[in-house]
Amino acid sequence: MSADSAPINLTHHFLIAMPGLEDESFARSVVYLCEHSQRGALGLIINKPKDINLKGLFDKVDLPLRRADLVDAPVFHGGPVQTERGFVLHDPMIATGGRPEDSVYASTMVIPGGLEMTTSKDVLEALSTGAGPRRVLVTLGYSAWGEGQLESELGENSWLTVGADPAVIFETPVEQRYDKALALLGLQAWMLSPDAGHA
Repeated sequence: MSADSAPINLTHHFLIAMPGLEDESFARSVVYLCEHSQRGALGLIINKPKDINLKGLFDKVDLPLRRADLVDAPVFHGGPVQTERGFVLHDPMIATGGRPEDSVYASTMVIPGGLEMTTSKDVLEALSTGAGPRRVLVTLGYSAWGEGQLESELGENSWLTVGADPAVIFETPVEQRYDKALALLGLQAWMLSPDAGHA
């Protein structure tokens, strides 16, 4: 990166896999980037459901799930790193009288742009009582890029990027998320050839 080019920050953006990206974890994936800095990037794949739903996950951690709206929601493959660990992407939960950067949950990353990502069990405990964030997406594992790695993949046209729309994460049927994310760029999957570049 030359000294005069400002680093790009894709926090609260979607990475949309280009057709040429054939990596098993990332083919046809949409990744929500929770964090992107000069040190690297961290994100969650939002369109690859695993063969377990939230009820099954809660049974595994010995918690009831008293949220009828979430019982059948799938748990997602968030990426190839720490695949036994849960990550909860959710609407902001600001502590009473707290500042916007203070979440009510212990281990929470407050993402500029409006969402939060929590790794502590307290968010699951809140959901188990019937409370908790209104909208959640739970993944096992996450996606990570080291310093300069994501920028390099962008330079190789592996990904398209677009500002994230939480409606794609929380309100769009799983099988439509890839196409909806592309639509944010005014694109459709057929328009992308494996060697196409950025729009």
